[in-house]
Order: sequence, then C-alpha cells, then structure tokens
Amino acid sequence: MAKLIEVHPQDPQPRRVRKIVDRIRDGALIAYPTDSSYAFGCRIGDKKAIERIHRIRRTDKRHNFTLVCEDLSEISVYARVDNWAYRLIKSLTPGPYTFILPATRQLPKMLQNPKRRTIGIRVPDHKLVSAMLDELGEPIMSSTLSLPGDEHPLTDPLEIEERIGHEIEVIIDCGPTGLEPTSILDLSGGAVEVLRTGRGDVSQFT
Repeated sequence: MAKLIEVHPQDPQPRRVRKIVDRIRDGALIAYPTDSSYAFGCRIGDKKAIERIHRIRRTDKRHNFTLVCEDLSEISVYARVDNWAYRLIKSLTPGPYTFILPATRQLPKMLQNPKRRTIGIRVPDHKLVSAMLDELGEPIMSSTLSLPGDEHPLTDPLEIEERIGHEIEVIIDCGPTGLEPTSILDLSGGAVEVLRTGRGDVSQFT
C-alpha cells in the first residue's frame, strides 16, 4: 500500500522532500500535486514505473509522457527548441502548460512518441515540485493522474489512496489542486497547435 506523505504547500519540509526524492531514486512510482492536477511521477528511464503508468492508465506506446523540469536550462538536453519556441515557452513558464517538442538523441526512445519522436516538456509553478526537482537534480518523468473512465484527473490524495494505493509507492498530500490538467501546445511543427485546452489560457492561439 502506498505511503501517504504530508508536505506543507508553501514551505515544503526539506526532510520530507529528501524522503520523497530518495524513493524516486529507488524506483518508486509516486502521485504528486502540481499547479494543475495530480500527476504520476518517476525517474527518467525507469522502465518498470513507466510500464505501470501504461497499465494503470490503460495507455499504449503512443502516449505522450512529459518531463517536468525545474527551469528552462534543462530543456535543451532533452528537446530541440527553436528560438521562437523558446521565447514562447519562457513567456508561459512557470505555469500549467505542456509543450510538445522534437526529442534529442539523449532522450531514451521508450520515452518518446514512437512515430513523431517528440516529448512533452513542463515547468510547473508549484513550490513542492520545485523543491523536489532541486533535490533530484534532473527532471521527473510524468503523466497526468487520469484513470480510465474518469472525466477529470484525481485531485484528492485519499481518493487516490483508495483507488490505486495498491499500485504505487508514494502519495503526496500538499493540499488541494485544480480539476483541470495542463493545456498542451504542440510546437514540433514550426507553429503552435493546441492539442488540449486545460488550465492554461490558450485564447491567443485559437
């Protein structure tokens, strides 16, 4: 059964943040809050954790995973970013947006969209997530915590524990999150394509 860890939303306790990050390094699959909704999280390239996300969400290899980054300095390692795309991402981050970009060769193929060779990139505006990323020293592999048949992502840690607590290792309780997932902007084709309208305002692109 998953361990429920309570963390202060505005002043995350360093000891608890280190405990969470240690579990991620050891191969744990976690449920954690972001500035949009809850998400699954694991270490980059953790094949077993990624396979579990596919199984829980009932997704296939075409599913777009997201790298949750601390800031823009990490993006160029994993994705190719043109100048215009970089300026746009900078103007919208940190915030509730996921950007689809062409993957670099450094990114394991199992994390890329198999046909398009793309990856989602995200820089959330959330103090706990920032603290986790700073302690981990690399992005977190992530996917929205949406379960099959549900209209919205899960937002209540107790409900997450009840429904999938037997399938993951850690659930972080950091207070309420929103009901909406991120807005997804595809920047891989040389222009902005809105793939999903979520919490982030996309009115300027429609």
